[in-house]
Amino acid sequence: MFERNAIKDLEQWAAKRNRKPLILRGSRQVGKTTLVESFAKRFENYLYLNFEKKPTAMALFEKEQEINDLLAEIFLFCNKEKQSGKTLLFIDEIQNSRTAITKLRYFYEAQIPDLYVIAAGSLLETMLSKNISFPVGRVEYLAVRPCTFNEFLRAIDEKILEEALIDRRIPEALHDRTMNLFNTFTLIGGMPEVVADYAENKDFVGLNSIYESLLTSYRDDVEKYAANGTMSQTIRYILKAGWKFAAERITLGGFAGSSYKAREMGEAFRTLEKTFVLELCYPTTDFLVPVTQDLKRSPKLLWLDCGLVNYAAKLQQEVFGSKDILDAYRGKIAEQVVAQELLVLDSRVSNQRNFWVRDKNTSQAEVDFVLQHDSKIIPIEVKSGHNAKLKSLHLFMDEVPHDIAVRIWSQPFSIDEVTTQTGKTFKLINVPFYYVNRMEKILNATK
Repeated sequence: MFERNAIKDLEQWAAKRNRKPLILRGSRQVGKTTLVESFAKRFENYLYLNFEKKPTAMALFEKEQEINDLLAEIFLFCNKEKQSGKTLLFIDEIQNSRTAITKLRYFYEAQIPDLYVIAAGSLLETMLSKNISFPVGRVEYLAVRPCTFNEFLRAIDEKILEEALIDRRIPEALHDRTMNLFNTFTLIGGMPEVVADYAENKDFVGLNSIYESLLTSYRDDVEKYAANGTMSQTIRYILKAGWKFAAERITLGGFAGSSYKAREMGEAFRTLEKTFVLELCYPTTDFLVPVTQDLKRSPKLLWLDCGLVNYAAKLQQEVFGSKDILDAYRGKIAEQVVAQELLVLDSRVSNQRNFWVRDKNTSQAEVDFVLQHDSKIIPIEVKSGHNAKLKSLHLFMDEVPHDIAVRIWSQPFSIDEVTTQTGKTFKLINVPFYYVNRMEKILNATK
């Protein structure tokens, strides 16, 4: 199995002097367990508890005792002899034990230098709104997302190209080859099992059984986090009919031709957001930091993975046959994959995408994404074509107190000097799709 980027986040967490137990958050099957197992190779002792596969392990946390005594019992339960050195304790599917969640704080308060505690759970997010005493201030969180493009390159053994990508030094002579690989990544997506299978077999059709299994697992989980029968039906409807609305602005009431009201649909969407399966991306009308969302306006629907979107919405043939992914499905698949790459710029659980709309009823204008960078709000358009056709981008740049804008496209990297109709000149950074997750470094280099 290929190494994930998040390994570096785990290493930084482990190096902290005042380290807290770490809770991994993310949707089902994004590789949380595999990530920890890879990280565990750096430890002399690795203790793995899975409350779903071995529910008897939950009893270890029920009685009151000192942490060292609890740790000794966990070693015994795992049939492991303690070796001198560091110990990593990983509690998987921790959502099955409220007591274990509560007791995470004691691992922090005990301050055992050689003990490192990580917890995860595929349905943990849905419990945050329930009456459970989460150890606020005693734990920290890390978001685990689907694979990025550079992880895809690593998986298919394109290590030299990956290094060039990370350093932003892919020569123009290799642009077409890199874009072809990015188009493949856009087609199959970033779910770790999918990426690993493609890396081994290079079989697009064979991936469909994995997509179906992933979608089935999401549908099967509905009963576990739906508050009632109506919500269960509404969530199932979203998971059945909602994929074809990827990267589109939606109306909650009557979504996808349903008879569900806005309140019912809103509750279902918010529940799915907690599982990291999707995000309702709300617009902003701001030109100055901080970026604030306007929750009164219709949101854009972003799913966790473009490969799942292509399979569930039956778009695989269209994406596969497109010479330019901007031409596939009215450009929405291109926007979806850009949204994924932008999300991983920040590993915080709270990280969200935003787009901009004009705050005037007399005229419509919309910019695909905005990114807060330092003290600036940077507009990002996912479009090809002549610079003069980026009308919404021009309107945005007329209002902001800086001169940097970004266009994502399928052509090589370049920087244009553009002038709006009002006479303002700004730098338009033309970024090829494969550089999106290097956006922060690109902006830092452009002053």
